[in-house]
Amino acid sequence: MHEDLVTARITPTEHLRILSQLEVNRLLDSSKNGLHKLFRECSLAVLSHGNYTDDARELMRRHNAFDIRILQQDRGIKLEVKGAPAEAFVDGEMIKGINEHLFSVLRDIVYTREFIIDNPNFNLEDSGDITNAVFHILRNADIFSYGIEPKLIVCWGGHSISRTEYDYTKEVGYQLGLRKLDICTGCGPGAMKGPMKGATFGHSKQRIHNGQYLGITEPGIIAAESPNPIVNDLVILPDIEKRLEAFVRTGHGIIVFPGGAGTTEEILYILGILLHPENTYVPFPLIFTAPESSRNYFEQIDRFIGDTLGEKARQKYQIIIDNPAKVARKMKKGMKKVRDFRREHSDAYYFNWLLKIDHEFQKPFIPTHQNMKNLELSKDLKKHVLAANLRRAFSGIVAGNVKQEGIKAIKEHGLFEISGDKEIMQGMDTLLKSFIQQDRMKLPSDTPYTPCYKIVK
Repeated sequence: MHEDLVTARITPTEHLRILSQLEVNRLLDSSKNGLHKLFRECSLAVLSHGNYTDDARELMRRHNAFDIRILQQDRGIKLEVKGAPAEAFVDGEMIKGINEHLFSVLRDIVYTREFIIDNPNFNLEDSGDITNAVFHILRNADIFSYGIEPKLIVCWGGHSISRTEYDYTKEVGYQLGLRKLDICTGCGPGAMKGPMKGATFGHSKQRIHNGQYLGITEPGIIAAESPNPIVNDLVILPDIEKRLEAFVRTGHGIIVFPGGAGTTEEILYILGILLHPENTYVPFPLIFTAPESSRNYFEQIDRFIGDTLGEKARQKYQIIIDNPAKVARKMKKGMKKVRDFRREHSDAYYFNWLLKIDHEFQKPFIPTHQNMKNLELSKDLKKHVLAANLRRAFSGIVAGNVKQEGIKAIKEHGLFEISGDKEIMQGMDTLLKSFIQQDRMKLPSDTPYTPCYKIVK
């Protein structure tokens, strides 16, 4: 076992070369208010690239000897890793891309705590301040391209997808790359890696050497979706809600591939925002696409949306089956509408300030048993509010499937109970059962998937 583990001292190649003594102390602090536990878990996920798991606790168990420390020196900082996975190194040196990701983790954890969470100038109960916090984190990560016209396409989809679906995401990415469009994903495997991989070939053919492959994640999910090697800009937001807002503020259009509960959560998030009355005229291209063999997946999603959020929600997206070139052409055409709208309204190309995001989509949802049980899922609600609550329900299922706190809560207190209007519950039950049958809830394993929830009709 020890032959597969490495102890090394790492010098930053790109990000965050110096820290204050206060920052170092917090990163070494293992208490509840310290940052060491968070830094250790996120760092291990980055170093374990390719060793994907749906259970962060299992990753920590496998590498229980792993530790990471800050070494403060006159010429800057170094990181000392002990018991690190050997696959992160080549001939004794850390792979450069993993080095960049590791120091991105350090940069974002330090900045978020020091300048956002502990900053009295940010009231994270206020909608405007939340948006500004997201902006500041992204700006600190230096991911904005000033003066460049809209071209960043967000790609959502599952990390547990079939080979046919994965190859399809690559072909879509290739077609996007040929049209000089950049890619943003959740940074993990599957539908998050495929579009980036395809785009690298498209960009190469167009002799584009500075394409952006932006990965946006958050601490609770990074172990299940550790950054794939193509990501050249990695940002860690403090929670899922700020992560989702970062996607829609920076992206200029969204493509959704097949996935599971997490992908449905993302779909409900963007639909809830686009259904808000103040966003009626904001152009935001949204395409659902899959290979022919997965046509049924989006037919089920489309039916669920129609049964819960209604026809107006269905008008916010287009479904394109088995036609990557058409998907890319539609997105390229959509970029012109986004550009013209932003220019007309003096909105930035790099951050969508005008998009109205209701506070219901910004408040962190803690998936406790009581919070899941108390979710109001009624057709009497305004559609964008119902979308927000449905999003929370699927977020809770994701937590119960792959996040440490969710898995622990299920183990201690049993299944989450979800209740609501009979028609909504029937549609949700049907959709989730189809995900289970298609192995979309978790990465394939020898152990059959056990639901973390119970639909109460």
